Amino acid sequence: MAGARTPEELESMFEDAFVLHDQEALAQLFEPDAVLRPAGARGPLVGPGPVHGRDEIQRLLVDLWDHQEAYVADPQTVLQLRGTALVISRLAVNVVRRTPDGRWRYAIVYLGS
Repeated sequence: MAGARTPEELESMFEDAFVLHDQEALAQLFEPDAVLRPAGARGPLVGPGPVHGRDEIQRLLVDLWDHQEAYVADPQTVLQLRGTALVISRLAVNVVRRTPDGRWRYAIVYLGS
């Protein structure tokens, strides 16, 4: 996987992988210790708090697919300072970071409802 060159491209790659139910591609979009909090999501894996790490995030996203949840990339505001960016959309707030190889990956994801 080539990886995202910009925070906006990362959002598009997330949407594509989510729509295609591509677990491996999705996992690679997150930092190894990333955190994801789905607000208002349903399913057995969604508890009172966030999930941590690629494996837990991958399991949660599969659970969201099973419950017909969707993700639409619509970055409305991107605030970037060197290798860190805050990406705000209508239903999500994400912190993304550029890795040493130049790819952007999710560090913190808050999916709103």
